[in-house]
Amino acid sequence: MTSHLTPRRERWLLLTLAGIQFTHILDFMIMMPLGPQFTRLFDISNAEFGVLVSAYTLSAGASGLLAATYVDRFSRKRLLLTMYTLFGLATLACGLAPTYGWLMLARVAAGLFGGVLSALSQTIVADVIPFERRGRAMGVVMTSFSVSTVAGVPLGLFLAAHLSWHAPFMAIAVMVGSLVMGAWQTLPLLDAHLHHPDRTSVWRSIGQVLVDANHIKAFALSAAMMFAGFTVIPYITIYLQSNAGMHPEQVPWVYLLGGMATLLTARLFGRLTDRVGKVKMFKRLAVAVSLPLMATTLSAGLPLVALLVISTAFFSVMSGRMIPGMALISSAVEPRLRGTFMTINSAVQSAAMGLAAMVGGTIIGRDAQGHLTHYWVAGVIGVAASLLSVWLAGRVRLHG
Repeated sequence: MTSHLTPRRERWLLLTLAGIQFTHILDFMIMMPLGPQFTRLFDISNAEFGVLVSAYTLSAGASGLLAATYVDRFSRKRLLLTMYTLFGLATLACGLAPTYGWLMLARVAAGLFGGVLSALSQTIVADVIPFERRGRAMGVVMTSFSVSTVAGVPLGLFLAAHLSWHAPFMAIAVMVGSLVMGAWQTLPLLDAHLHHPDRTSVWRSIGQVLVDANHIKAFALSAAMMFAGFTVIPYITIYLQSNAGMHPEQVPWVYLLGGMATLLTARLFGRLTDRVGKVKMFKRLAVAVSLPLMATTLSAGLPLVALLVISTAFFSVMSGRMIPGMALISSAVEPRLRGTFMTINSAVQSAAMGLAAMVGGTIIGRDAQGHLTHYWVAGVIGVAASLLSVWLAGRVRLHG
């Protein structure tokens, strides 16, 4: 179901989706480097901080499952802008939250509305961009992760350090408001799926998605792919400061350099995905990520330069494998069912991230000196999940 957009309209579409993804990803990512502040200000444990991170992802997963009942019943543009506006209001509520409890409620609300955004963006790319160019298009949209890392997180940490932890969320809410107005002008109607000749009822579409063995394999791949990183990622900043001796003012360099590396490699990985093949490229990157993942959990005592090299490699390969991974997963379903499939897939991913963060928070402890313990065990579990995703990738059948 590809639309015939001019190259200029297609470019604006991808840039708009990248901007929406930028704010959505930044809203989620900014929580993790603020971990040391939250644990200190709210006097909470690692496990409680893990719950705070998981509150967003688990509510996003529940929202995704609910969205599967209506996502293909509306114009992509109308649904995207409605959910994005509500997400912006929830992010504003995060910035105004006075206590841990209120912040938890605001994060749940942000997850409810934000959980659909990634699925919608990926569905629009799959609807509009032909199969042979889809890897490159995913690479453009996925650069939003790089930009949020290289620019958004360091700027958010700067605002948190010089104003308060509330400031980054307020700034994101302002950006959302600006992007909503811009997206209303630039996005096409995106309603071709409403006129598909084989369109079926909502519940029949959900049933058709869930009974297909190929879809179940794709969902399992998606869950393993997300679980692999999130036993470790939420606790990186806490570990670097408490175990590796990194000063708070040095932490933005982790995200600045990691984001610059992913910004440079995302387009390359997108082109290689189309040239080498989605499955083969994903397998290579999913295996390669094991080394920096484990090194991240065992980096205490290393000099600052080594810490930055490890974190930069981790960010670039971890995000890089998402490009062939999502191109692969979005191609595992027929176009007429893609909206429902991708929304359920987003719910699966969110649930996997939330579960991984909770598992990591349960495993990781603290000793008398305040150092994290058993962080490497969380890394081993992440590597096992990544290797499982390699096995699953070869068993998914692709359309197109």
